[in-house]
Amino acid sequence: MQRWTLDTDLPNWQSTPQAEAVAEVLLSGNLAAIPTETVYGLAADATNGLACAKIFEAKGRPQFNPLISHLPSTEAALEHGAFSDKAIRLAKAFWPGPMTLVVPQRASSSISDLATAGLASVALRVPEGPVMRFLAEKTGRPLAAPSANRSGRISPTRAEDVIADLGPALGAIVDTGPCPVGIESTIVGLVDDQPLLLRPGGLAREDIEAVLGEQLEWAEGNGTENAPTAPGMLSSHYAPDAKLVMNATEASPADALLSFGPDPFPGAERAFSEINLSPSGNLAEAAANLFHAMRTLDSSGADVIRAQIIPNFGLGEAINDRLRRAAAPRGTG
Repeated sequence: MQRWTLDTDLPNWQSTPQAEAVAEVLLSGNLAAIPTETVYGLAADATNGLACAKIFEAKGRPQFNPLISHLPSTEAALEHGAFSDKAIRLAKAFWPGPMTLVVPQRASSSISDLATAGLASVALRVPEGPVMRFLAEKTGRPLAAPSANRSGRISPTRAEDVIADLGPALGAIVDTGPCPVGIESTIVGLVDDQPLLLRPGGLAREDIEAVLGEQLEWAEGNGTENAPTAPGMLSSHYAPDAKLVMNATEASPADALLSFGPDPFPGAERAFSEINLSPSGNLAEAAANLFHAMRTLDSSGADVIRAQIIPNFGLGEAINDRLRRAAAPRGTG
């Protein structure tokens, strides 16, 4: 595995040997771990069915669970998806950024059936994180990239998280440090006229609704185990080894504590360990810290992680979604 550290603040990072080498890894049909603004993705050429199969094998991911394909621009995304007026409005407002659109797939699209799980729709994103966007442009291929972790486990926001889960499966990893958003993209379904919230994420529901001028409906059957229409919909997902308990009101000496906000948590001084997602109560900061905090507490040796109540608005909706799936009875996600 090649590990490349890139400083994307440098004006010429795209022309470095590291960037060239990772593009070659992807074009050769192998896997690369690539950071985005949300989490690190396990990337492969979305037009290459054998390369996409390596994603499912490496993650232990069920092949009925579709993959998000990342593009360098909205214009490139339009080559693969049929965008309604509503989809165009959202793309103009939020791309590049932490939003995925599920739209009907064009017959001319080269994205493989394995990446779409055989559905008539396709999940597309133009990420703000510049490395994934650049590599999609450099290779000339959409890049299928779910989170770079074992399926159902805690998503990675640092290169070390990826290596711990998937190191032997990787042809390369690009390390740009922690992901600034820290939680996966919001997924909006626009296959029909009614916009659906398929997965809350790094873009708040309220911001999307403001652009659409209507409410997003919560997708019926969100969390289905048999035929998810978008990534991240399995009911058990993002799971630590320890048992996770939501909406806790106090902690015991045997518990690891995932706290939030400035108010002291009852029993925090006696807890086995504690991480506060945001002492100031900032939901964006909490989202950015969530997965790393869960991984750290999970490695502390505690059998139970108790999560404090998180407000369920803005990015809090996405945080609660991840905690709810992490707390669900374990399945094969």
